[in-house]
Amino acid sequence: MNHRTKTPCEIFFSQTLETIRPVKRCPVIFNEKKEVLLFKHTYRQHAWSLPGGYLKSGEHPKEALEREIKEESGLVVSVDESLKTRTDRDSSRLDMCYVGVFIGGEFTPSHEVSEYGFFSQDKIPLLRSNQVFLIEAARQQKMVK
Repeated sequence: MNHRTKTPCEIFFSQTLETIRPVKRCPVIFNEKKEVLLFKHTYRQHAWSLPGGYLKSGEHPKEALEREIKEESGLVVSVDESLKTRTDRDSSRLDMCYVGVFIGGEFTPSHEVSEYGFFSQDKIPLLRSNQVFLIEAARQQKMVK
């Protein structure tokens, strides 16, 4: 067996993640028409919102987002680029936001997601202001690339 000693950076990072749990992931997913994917969640105050969820121990945020979207909806996405990482001062939560693309799949409702939709910029339903900001930041990032 190959047991290696963790570096000081690895120790600090793992201890920091333990302190600031949970880590929430939030993707902004676009289809080929540059419309954004939104889920109608069964448990949120604002029914429509970006997909998201919490990071489990040992998961990479991109892989976790792809897995969770598939589990909650049957849809397949590719999470490609980091968009923003921020802390939520009210809950000591770390939010990791990404940009990705829709690949396919067939929507299947779940206990968390009752509907999905792709929305153009002028047809987006009422969302929390931080999600509107993320969508706009993702659009700007995609235009630069």
